[in-house]
Amino acid sequence: MKKILSFLILLGIGQKLYAQDSAFVKRLPKDTSKLKMNMDAVYNRPFLQAGKLPVALGGYLEANSSYFVSDGISEGLSFQLPRLTIFMSSTIKKRIKFLTEIELEEGGKEINIEFASMDIELHPLLNLRGGVIMNPIGAFNQNHDGPKWEFISRPLSATTIIPSTFSNAGLGIFGKYGRKKLIWAYELYFTNGFDDKIISNQQNRTWLPASKTNPERFEESFNGIPLVTAKTAVRHRKIGELGISWMGGVYNKFEEDGLVLDKKRRLDLLAVDFNSTLPATKTYINGEWVWAMADIPGTYSQQFGNKLHGGFLDIVQPILQRTILGWDNSTLNLALRAEYVDYNVGIFKETKGNIYDHVYALIPGISFRPSQQTVIRFNYRYSWQRDILGNPAAKTGGIQFGFSTYF
Repeated sequence: MKKILSFLILLGIGQKLYAQDSAFVKRLPKDTSKLKMNMDAVYNRPFLQAGKLPVALGGYLEANSSYFVSDGISEGLSFQLPRLTIFMSSTIKKRIKFLTEIELEEGGKEINIEFASMDIELHPLLNLRGGVIMNPIGAFNQNHDGPKWEFISRPLSATTIIPSTFSNAGLGIFGKYGRKKLIWAYELYFTNGFDDKIISNQQNRTWLPASKTNPERFEESFNGIPLVTAKTAVRHRKIGELGISWMGGVYNKFEEDGLVLDKKRRLDLLAVDFNSTLPATKTYINGEWVWAMADIPGTYSQQFGNKLHGGFLDIVQPILQRTILGWDNSTLNLALRAEYVDYNVGIFKETKGNIYDHVYALIPGISFRPSQQTVIRFNYRYSWQRDILGNPAAKTGGIQFGFSTYF
């Protein structure tokens, strides 16, 4: 807590300096001349820099309120501060950069280092990265900043199948090759990874986010075999971006002190993502789908799925772009998200009937952006959730209101 207070004091001093001399503290301009991809999201953020100091600071805040009713029962209106995120970047020397992202969740109850790496640029096609790396599986895991999205809740598939903001200690390479209208990129990392908490957890199902509760993944591998994450993507200036990614490795402790405990059991995820903006209407389309396959021990019941899949599709339509309430270049958007997750794809061995355990959700919304760095959001969320036996769906509906802003 003392460290947090010290940081906030320093942040306040920085704001005071900004107020006294706006020429001393300046916002770093973004390079809009080049095509940006999802892999650029960690650096493609607004930063503030004081004078000629080599360090730049930034961050974002999210604050929300919600009122939900599930099968006629409500816990009333509640307010949330889900996250305050601070990022800091530095150019150590020519072609050597450092960036870190630190997130304070739920009012500071949890403090996580989501990203902290040094990049060494050798060639556009070959760059080195090491430290705490955000595994590039899908698109949302790297490109998750709240101010970039018109929806308050993060996608189910990107939080409950792909663990949201999943990062690990490791190293790897990345690179790009581009023409005027087309750019290709890749990333390849070796990191620490999952552990057996994905099947030994309080959810009593195959639950990949449980591995995030293991802080030792930043110190050592659970079983000595690295998790491999690879992604390739191509972006066309007019068509959009298409990405394919894979993440896989052994998740169990199969050997200890030379004694064989079990066979090596793998967990693999495959994801496809796409985003595009239609030129004529400026309609933004963004989608992602992920498949997960796990080798589950035969001693576990069938409520632990060995196959999971899910995804989401977002459509955002600007309906008004003008000066609104005195804010220049403001935008009013209509938005719709459709999402689906199935935590146990398959059939029961005994009855040959379907295993259910899935969720459908629709989220219409409206958002107002007084600037591109700030979004005020109103969503209505309605979901249908069926249990493993396929009993009538539990129906949940509710409203969400909040904002997210870079600072």
